[in-house]
Amino acid sequence: MIAVDTSSLVAYLAGGDGADIRAVDLALGDNQACLPPVVLTELLSDPRLPNDVAAILREIPLLTISQGYWERAGRLRSKIIARKRRARLADSLIAQTCLDHDLALITRDGDFHSFAAFAGLKLVTDLV
Repeated sequence: MIAVDTSSLVAYLAGGDGADIRAVDLALGDNQACLPPVVLTELLSDPRLPNDVAAILREIPLLTISQGYWERAGRLRSKIIARKRRARLADSLIAQTCLDHDLALITRDGDFHSFAAFAGLKLVTDLV
């Protein structure tokens, strides 16, 4: 399984191009894609999202949240902020979910590089 971030999934749905888009296409085609719950929330928050696309998104498996998740996510975010790096709340929650499941994240959002550098988050670019 491999987790997909909002940035790459939005670009994929818009017909974008790039290594992350090819990785999303491969993961979806092989039934290996999964979503951190925050990603599904972000995607479904778009009031212009067509109902048929929303239905497809709901079919992608969601990662579970385990006991102590919120505390771990808070500590993770604190660790990144202490390094004077950007750690948006949603990104911190997505990163912690991936770390908890030991899954790589497909993303085009450069803010996740801090989570990779300082917390061991695996990014799809680390796997190629």
